[in-house]
Amino acid sequence: MMVVLSGLLAASLAIGLPVGSAYADEPTDGTGAGTSATEVLDSLEVKGRAPKTGYKRTQFGKAWADVDHNGCDTRNDILNRDLTGVRHKWRTHNCVVKSGKLHDPYTGKDIKFKKGKKTSTAVQIDHVVALSDAWQKGAQKLSEERRTALANDPYNLLAVQGRANQKKSDGDAATWLPSNKGFRCEYVARQIGVKHKYSLWVTQAEKEAMAKVLSPCPTQTVPDYTGVKDSTAEKTTESEQTEQTQTEQSAEQAQQTQQTTQAPAPEPAPAPAPAPQPAPQQDVYYQNCTAARAAGAAPIYQGQPGYRSQLDRDHDGVACE
Repeated sequence: MMVVLSGLLAASLAIGLPVGSAYADEPTDGTGAGTSATEVLDSLEVKGRAPKTGYKRTQFGKAWADVDHNGCDTRNDILNRDLTGVRHKWRTHNCVVKSGKLHDPYTGKDIKFKKGKKTSTAVQIDHVVALSDAWQKGAQKLSEERRTALANDPYNLLAVQGRANQKKSDGDAATWLPSNKGFRCEYVARQIGVKHKYSLWVTQAEKEAMAKVLSPCPTQTVPDYTGVKDSTAEKTTESEQTEQTQTEQSAEQAQQTQQTTQAPAPEPAPAPAPAPQPAPQQDVYYQNCTAARAAGAAPIYQGQPGYRSQLDRDHDGVACE
């Protein structure tokens, strides 16, 4: 037994591994999770950035493909994983996220997400190691299948604020870091884990930037693998969600009915004003008393319609006597 142990110790020393190194029990996902981030960083190859020539998004497969065949595209997988208070679009089997809230790791802000042409971009899915950066640091040597895996690997994906994602673009740690300083150690450690998993290298400037970020947090390890939540864990089924929606609608209708019942009765409308009495017909005109008699109006007293002083010959107030 001692001979075997001695042989293993000698082999470790021969390849440069420190005794007791975590690499002896490296996780099978290839990220180096649980190992000192600084130690894994030192294991990465340092080379110059290769030309971007030939880079296209399609080199990494179809965007947001359902590579794990769970019936849900990668974008919605990550939204389901990273958002809280998630509500789904009806009849999508708890896949398409309709709304939720994100605690953005890049800015530290809380963001309300609502699916829509003008609102969905508030929350975007970022590649922790940007695909263009990966292309220039070894990914162009990977198979298309491996590149597709990199583009859709939940370990390399985070739901983040859209503006922060746009500002980052394809920058590496030497050119961009999250404004949320409390997340920088974990962010850089995850980049290191991704590059270790997919055999990507770092530039000298990038390595120095990563080491600078990690210097205040020497105990930072490469983060554990973060996959997609189990589609059955902590999620309501489609029928349960439908039932919940119907319950909420019924509650709203009941509340509206209660408000209507409790609302004070409106004051009675004021009684309509009495119809105005027709004004006396002061414009009745009789050419002479013959006409007045023919109309049955004679005699005509002063003040009555049709009275004229010309018809009252004796001026006693009575015309056409």
